[in-house]
Amino acid sequence: MNPFTRFSIDHPWLVVLLTTLLVVAAALGAQKLVFKADYRVFFGETNPQLEAFEKMQRVYAKSDNIAFVLAPKNGDVFTEANLRAIQELTREAWQVPYSSRVDSVTNFQHTTAEEDDLLVRDLVPEDEPLASGQLAKIRQIAIHEPLLKKRIVSEDGSVTVVNVTLQLPGKDPVHEVPEVVKKVRAIRDAFVQAHPDITVYLSGMAMMNNTFAESSQKDSRTLIPLMFAMVAISIAILLRTFTGTLGTVAVIAYAIAATMGLAGWAGFYLTGPSSTTPIMVLTLSVADCVHILSTMFHEMRHGKAKREALISSMTINMQPIFLTSVTTAIGFLSLNFSDSPPFRDLGNMVATGVMLAFVLSVTFFPALLMALPLRVAAHDEKKRRNDPMLKLADWVIASRNWLLPVMTALIVGLSVLAPSNQLNDDFVKYFDQRVPFRQATDFMQQHLTGMTRIDISVDSGQSSGINDPDFLRKVEALSQWLRQQPETDHVDTITDTLKRLNKNMHGDDPAWYKLPDNQELAAQYLLLYEMSLPYGLDLNNQLNVDKSSTRIVATFKNLTSREIIDLENRIHQWKAEHAPDLKLEVASPSIMFAHIGQRNIVSMLEGTFTALVLISFILGFALRSMKMGLVSLLPNLAPAGMGFGIWALWEGEIGLGLSVVAGMTLGIVVDDTIHFMSKYLHARRDLGKPTLEAVRYAFVSVGRALAITTAVLATGFMVLAQSSFKVNADMGLMTAITIVIALIVDFFFLPPLLMRVDKNQGEQ
Repeated sequence: MNPFTRFSIDHPWLVVLLTTLLVVAAALGAQKLVFKADYRVFFGETNPQLEAFEKMQRVYAKSDNIAFVLAPKNGDVFTEANLRAIQELTREAWQVPYSSRVDSVTNFQHTTAEEDDLLVRDLVPEDEPLASGQLAKIRQIAIHEPLLKKRIVSEDGSVTVVNVTLQLPGKDPVHEVPEVVKKVRAIRDAFVQAHPDITVYLSGMAMMNNTFAESSQKDSRTLIPLMFAMVAISIAILLRTFTGTLGTVAVIAYAIAATMGLAGWAGFYLTGPSSTTPIMVLTLSVADCVHILSTMFHEMRHGKAKREALISSMTINMQPIFLTSVTTAIGFLSLNFSDSPPFRDLGNMVATGVMLAFVLSVTFFPALLMALPLRVAAHDEKKRRNDPMLKLADWVIASRNWLLPVMTALIVGLSVLAPSNQLNDDFVKYFDQRVPFRQATDFMQQHLTGMTRIDISVDSGQSSGINDPDFLRKVEALSQWLRQQPETDHVDTITDTLKRLNKNMHGDDPAWYKLPDNQELAAQYLLLYEMSLPYGLDLNNQLNVDKSSTRIVATFKNLTSREIIDLENRIHQWKAEHAPDLKLEVASPSIMFAHIGQRNIVSMLEGTFTALVLISFILGFALRSMKMGLVSLLPNLAPAGMGFGIWALWEGEIGLGLSVVAGMTLGIVVDDTIHFMSKYLHARRDLGKPTLEAVRYAFVSVGRALAITTAVLATGFMVLAQSSFKVNADMGLMTAITIVIALIVDFFFLPPLLMRVDKNQGEQ
């Protein structure tokens, strides 16, 4: 037992006071923690997809947006009242902070020819009444115009979008997006109040950004208090001790406060994954306290006084809880191999919390137990014989000859299924259907277009080269090919504008709806058109400054990561086959999210392997036996393999959240093995018990504590599984499954394995 623990037992109130002061000092840093509402936080600075996207954003107008999705209750956008309402919202949308462009059906720049003049006007004029014939004409133009159809107006004319393009500075993402969303919601609320016959949904990238923050903050307000209550109730019921429950809750609270405070002092910021740190620290802090209490109560029931029982418990548990804390921390530190910074932050913060919980458990916790009254009734011999763990031990010992092959077959059978999981993700479904953003995006997908977007920059290689007829034909061919893909909802391309202008300049003759065959003519058309456009509706979102390159923007149904990567590969394949000399770059947030899961799983395999090597070395050194170290590896590796095997049967897909589970849980599942093995080896080496008796001793001395900690850990991560943020929910559910499997393996596979490899002479 270390001198700090001895000092805590001898001077309990002093330790309680000093610990409280230190925790308060650390916790003050929590006020520096802010939530970063920006999807870019999921990508490291050197992420190639992020670099490609940022490069494209510097060339063209930025693509962050807010989409007001309007659904008139009469099912017809093209009534005078509804069009006037859309005009009103279009004007008001310019008041959104950082807005650089507002597109709607009413301000679409419709072009017509009048003799030799090109007229560019709003599709819906502002200051003149709309006769029924004019409304029918507006409807006809809107639902057939390639730039509007399925992008701004649904095919049946029942739903429309007012799209606000944002030029976010990116200097203060903590406040920029919430500022935008606050104004947008105020505009929405005022509009709905004035026009109750139109339903308004809010979607777009800025709304998605803000939803990351709001979902995490909601989880913090609901899940953490719920978990606190469940832990307190569970410990009170299972251990039947008020003092032990109070002390455990105090350790948890102090560990969380100190962890979040130190993160604030260190300059961390919160994201969706890292915001789960309090729940994880809360859950993991329980185990140390439960083991100390369980052993202490065991000693007190055998007649020892509180002080002697506590000293005995601390002496027995010091090495196991230190080892379990270190291995758990190593497991979470393996998240530093993640390609996604929020998971690296999560790993570092939880690892810090786990080690703080260890320090508190061996100083502050014993001090509280000594300072507060604590009584435990002694067990009589009859109760000892009826101990459920003793009965379980006897059953496992009696069944060892068939348990080992059956459990081995089960482990192998489930683990071989693990590779059949497909790496797949759908970033829209990061939020469940309770979330307004998800509801809005699903509605927009159903009636207009999905959130999946791919930007394709096509470079001619020379100034004003976009007017070259040969270059335009290649851009048009690519645009038409994109439209033919089954996933495509809309393609926004400069060639549509040029074809329309060519038709206009030939008396609106439909036969001239084709690309100009003369470079100077194309340049004149674009110049004349751009000079006629109002502020904010220029072509900067499609053309670069010197007119050497153009951007094609394709939107698709909400696709999974595999489908997006497949589509990206098909685009490059089309280029290789049909325009190999074309300079083409493909980028978008959709592509970034599609690749991050795959990049993360590869990097996390490296992290998990590194963690496994470190943990194996620590176990071998601590157990003082290479054979026992190797034996301990099997029950440590099996739970993750079995868990992913079960996931393959149930879900079959691994996303961003699950890509970190193997490394994360490796450190957690080691805990059960360490405690069971340490008690087993204590019985073998120190008490001189034969193998079967040592197994029985391990079950009786630590089995109850393992069951309790597993129940609390699984419950904690199942609470996290209720998160509305799917990345966290999947991570919580998979971790809970793995932890339960770990207990099953340590109760029904590890003991028969020990009895097989470490049996005494004469034992069968």
